[in-house]
Amino acid sequence: MKKTTTFMLTVGIAAALCTPFAQAKEKKGDQMKGPDAMFVKKAAQGGMTEVELGKIAAEKGQSQDVKDFGNRMVKDHSKANDQLKEVAAKMSAAVPSKVNSKHKSMIDKLAGMSGAEFDKAYVQAMVKDHEEDIAEFEKAGKEVQNADLKKFIEDTIPVMKEHLEMIKKFDQAKG
Repeated sequence: MKKTTTFMLTVGIAAALCTPFAQAKEKKGDQMKGPDAMFVKKAAQGGMTEVELGKIAAEKGQSQDVKDFGNRMVKDHSKANDQLKEVAAKMSAAVPSKVNSKHKSMIDKLAGMSGAEFDKAYVQAMVKDHEEDIAEFEKAGKEVQNADLKKFIEDTIPVMKEHLEMIKKFDQAKG
């Protein structure tokens, strides 16, 4: 409990210190429009959501498969989020500093569940989310202009497809 409280306090302080920087960066990046900027925002929202849901799954998952998958989401999507931030910085594109209300409501909904109910809802959400994200990334790969962003998309799609196959196996096993 003490570690969690200390961690949450640390995260809160870090967020408070970073917020003015993130807002300034977002304002600067808002000058960039079009499919590249739109993709950066959507991909960042999705990536941050995957990390948050992964943390919840690692903690609340009933099955070890769900816990392990959650940990994998935290690891892989944190790495992808960092890569996206690097690309966006080169482009002067806005990267959101927190999830939007749509994603926050999904996080809150799943955070309120536990046991088998959580596992089932998380697995279903991950199947749906990864199918949608892969389609969006493939579409964006044809539309974006920035070469670094195209490379990020090309490098990320195979990882997301691997995640989808993994989670589909859990979904089929649950029946």
